[in-house]
Amino acid sequence: MIETFTPKNFPDYELIDSGNFEKLEKFGQYIVARPEPQALWDKSLSETEWQRLASAYFKRDKKDKTDGLDSNEKGEWILKKGMPGQWFVNYDYKQMQLKMRLGLTSFKHVGIFPEQAENWNFIFDSIIANKGNENNILNLFAYTGGASLAAKAAGSTVTHVDSVKQVISWSRENMEASGLSDIRWIVEDAMKFVQREVRRGNSYSGIILDPPAYGRGTDGEKWILEKSLNDLLKNCKQILKPTNSFILLNLYSMGFSALVAESLIKTVFENKGKISSGELYVTDKAERKLALGIFVRLEL
Repeated sequence: MIETFTPKNFPDYELIDSGNFEKLEKFGQYIVARPEPQALWDKSLSETEWQRLASAYFKRDKKDKTDGLDSNEKGEWILKKGMPGQWFVNYDYKQMQLKMRLGLTSFKHVGIFPEQAENWNFIFDSIIANKGNENNILNLFAYTGGASLAAKAAGSTVTHVDSVKQVISWSRENMEASGLSDIRWIVEDAMKFVQREVRRGNSYSGIILDPPAYGRGTDGEKWILEKSLNDLLKNCKQILKPTNSFILLNLYSMGFSALVAESLIKTVFENKGKISSGELYVTDKAERKLALGIFVRLEL
């Protein structure tokens, strides 16, 4: 059954409005406006109100004249006086208390994906429930580390893999701000790392994958989601422990559905274990549900 989840314990985040391919969000005490390709509808608030509320507004570099949408996600932030380039937000769930630094990047991102909070909860709960066994978690395409922090807060050994050195440094800041320590940092292409772990005979009780549609590894390796994901999952199967384990797959590409991702996981893992899949979303003040990604969870 397809499930839907939205953050329920995140007072430091709010989606104020969405529409016309943009979203207006509050992170902590600051409000930012940035592009959102899934927001197909009209805005509820006026452009004047958006301009009044937003302390930072993302402006893309180029326009695609064929459809009115921007062809390039790269751009710059227009800041009002008093808007910092960096600040922190908190996320608390049970005994998990996370503190993450936000920053205004040239690719519209701010350092966290708030809809992922429900997956952080799942990671935390899964590890706590497996307390009697060894818990070692592998986080691939790990970005600024929300999932790594959740796993570490639950008492797991964590290996965090990303191909961008600056993002690893950002993740380390988040770990230290959250009062955590001893995450293993790996700057490497995800596929190469997993292939090496297969050869070494290493195994993990949890594997988290958050792959982009396109990307480059540390040595220029090309990642194309639809061409590479199946092979990556086959390698992950070889290093995932056969019992008391889980795999969590997140996808943001608009070309994939939860059903497709679920079928892929079922095929690779031969219909074993408990599987759930669905969409992650946030709701604006006009009660429009903005879908921001899909997930598949497999528990063995």
